Amino acid sequence: MAACAIRRGLLSTVSQYNRKHAHRILSVADSSGGLEVYKPRLQCRACGLSGGLQQRRFMSSRNRPEGKILETVGVFEALKQHGKYETGQLFLHSVFGYRGIVLFPWHARLYDRDITPPMSDSKPEPPGAHGSKEVKGKTHTYYQVLIDTRDCPHISQRSQTEAVTFLANHDDSRALYAIPGLDYVSHEDILPYNSTEQVPIQHELFERFLMYNPAKSPPFTARDTLKAWQEKNHPWLELSDVHRETTENIRVTVIPFYMGMREAQNSHVYWWRYCIRLENMGNEVVQLRERHWRIFSLSGTLETVRGRGVVGREPVLSKEQPAFQYSSHVSLQAPSGHMWGTFRIERTDGSHFDVRIPPFSLESNKDDKAPPAGYTF
Repeated sequence: MAACAIRRGLLSTVSQYNRKHAHRILSVADSSGGLEVYKPRLQCRACGLSGGLQQRRFMSSRNRPEGKILETVGVFEALKQHGKYETGQLFLHSVFGYRGIVLFPWHARLYDRDITPPMSDSKPEPPGAHGSKEVKGKTHTYYQVLIDTRDCPHISQRSQTEAVTFLANHDDSRALYAIPGLDYVSHEDILPYNSTEQVPIQHELFERFLMYNPAKSPPFTARDTLKAWQEKNHPWLELSDVHRETTENIRVTVIPFYMGMREAQNSHVYWWRYCIRLENMGNEVVQLRERHWRIFSLSGTLETVRGRGVVGREPVLSKEQPAFQYSSHVSLQAPSGHMWGTFRIERTDGSHFDVRIPPFSLESNKDDKAPPAGYTF
């Protein structure tokens, strides 16, 4: 069924959206005591309200700035069980709740260690990695998307909004720059909706990359600048491999990206970016306390890295806020290598357990041209 797509009010409830059915979503208005949720008579699986409950229910709004009112932004569309979403598709992120728009798809190989594979079409373990099983890859669709900048402050504690970084094109071999508000989103995390607004997403690249065309569906088509930018930056934007593993209901997903090579002190330094998402698939509240990395280089070196938290944080993963996503970088003085490791997780009773980070390859088999110096038009 069609439904009103709301913005920040869905940050906590939208992750419970049942993808097997299309259901009416709640329309939300502000109130002094929280959020007033007006329930339709049909049961809504997005929030778990049933027909036997009273007509309105109050929910907390921890992310809502004082005095701000939530408004309707569009109408939900049916989920695509087959095929892919097109350029210009508006969506809500099913886990982080932000508004976004699809720029273009990527077809990646997903290596899911939770699935026992046959012996063919699989990736072997790197030297010294935990476990010994090989993992079969299957094709999976991801999307390059723009995030609405109005939603960035409300997700900044759960997901970094600078998921795309490049090497700077000058003498400092360690300098990086980021393009804010770009993300990679899995097909199953897309909750599509439509809007009558001609500029429904606020982002500095929206009108440079897309144009409104009411004759099309979705009514936003790619400009030549988007096509040229995608072609120019393809080797450093491309998402090719995704690695996933679950330990005691904590799922870790890793996506590595090659960023290019720089010369430093008469040697070659190869750079990669890796995006990691931790997701609590259970009901128990846990907190990430430590990280332990093993980094193997083709040059024969094996480095161990230990530290508190990740990117300066020790995120709590709960049923209400189950996921945390971040990006980091690694450099090697060799064109390839491997990484693997563990996260130390703490339960509410003070006990700990280690969550495995699936091993992944660091490969530099890209074109021998220089990484981009930025996005130009």
